[in-house]
Amino acid sequence: MTQPTETHLVRAIGRWSLAALTINSIIGSGVFGLPSVIAGLTGSLSPWTVLLAGGAIAIIMGCFAEVASQFSKAGGPYLYARAAFGRLVGIETGWMLWLARLTAPAANANLFVIYLGEFWPDAKDPFPRFAILTLLVGILAIVNLRGVRAGTQVSNVTTLAKLVPLIVVAIAGVVYLLAGHRLPVTPGATDTQAWLKAMLLLIFAYGGFEAALTPMAEAKNPQRDVAFGLFIALITCTVLYFALQWAVVGLLPDAAHSERPLADVARLIFGNAGAVFIAIGALISVYGYLGANLLAVPRITFALAERGDFPLIFAAVHPRFRTPYFSILVFAILTWLLSLLGSFSWNVTLSAVARLFYYGLVCAALPVLRKRQPGAAMFYLPGGRVLAVIGVAICLGLITQVDRGGSIIVAAMLAIAFVNWLVVRNRAQLSR
Repeated sequence: MTQPTETHLVRAIGRWSLAALTINSIIGSGVFGLPSVIAGLTGSLSPWTVLLAGGAIAIIMGCFAEVASQFSKAGGPYLYARAAFGRLVGIETGWMLWLARLTAPAANANLFVIYLGEFWPDAKDPFPRFAILTLLVGILAIVNLRGVRAGTQVSNVTTLAKLVPLIVVAIAGVVYLLAGHRLPVTPGATDTQAWLKAMLLLIFAYGGFEAALTPMAEAKNPQRDVAFGLFIALITCTVLYFALQWAVVGLLPDAAHSERPLADVARLIFGNAGAVFIAIGALISVYGYLGANLLAVPRITFALAERGDFPLIFAAVHPRFRTPYFSILVFAILTWLLSLLGSFSWNVTLSAVARLFYYGLVCAALPVLRKRQPGAAMFYLPGGRVLAVIGVAICLGLITQVDRGGSIIVAAMLAIAFVNWLVVRNRAQLSR
């Protein structure tokens, strides 16, 4: 086996593929159920909550765009935090990023079985469920093991396939509303706590984009394309989320208690065929989200290992396919095992706190890297220093909405990462 270094990877992800990967990393299963939750929190004002959250995440994404445009290697937030704040913070960020991104696809794989149960009720039985999850994860693992081009092509196709039903329902819903079918407007919620909780949920509905930044060692021109990919994804998701939320609260008489709000809107407009259409869209969306993560997330452990912060085997590159095969295999196996264990409701808590942790760190890294690496960024965020402070403040403010259980889980993860740092530091000292 050749020495595992980044030079053995293949740069095959173009700017539109990067945009597709970013969209695919954001839109998973949440879009099919979240509108009813947001409607329950902020009522008829919920579409404006969606826009407000989009504005907040735009600030964070803007900071990511400038920081990421300074790098062309794998690692994403881990790499940025390490460059700005040193090895310890980098390792802490890498662990938080990896664990947050590990549990989300596992939960989505389990949701695939649930959605499939609408067409095949036996899918939820133990043996069919085992077989489905094994094939679901196994096929995507093989595709990504055989080359980044194949994984990118799957991401491109599933992104388009998942967007089609969502766009159709969004446009049909807006047209239906403009045609005068809107329900009487009810007062929106004014409770501050409800708005903050809705913002927290929505920011994580917009989240996941950071996963698309981890395989930049395989992007054709990452420093040029990263801002393009992020902002195309932001615009697409904001417009789509707003239109869908407006349709849900405007057309459903009890939007807050709808278990499948988009399916109910589609059924109202197109009949039962519309509900089936959305169910198929949900299956494709979950599959695409899982595929995007199997492409992107193994590059986190690859990047950690490449810099000596993780066992070197995780940086191994396949001599024929030029992929980080060991990192891919480990991620696929862990995703498969976790998906078999249950619904992973704790994933929401873990992802929420973990994302706030590294979102805030990357925002804080912007002024640090401007001073440390002047002129290195290919994208310069206007008013970046001020927006970085605002981004950190948003993350700190939303952390107050996370329950105590989430804080305990994250504290445990940070402790494990600290032990990781101690081990690699001592090993480095002994090797001198």
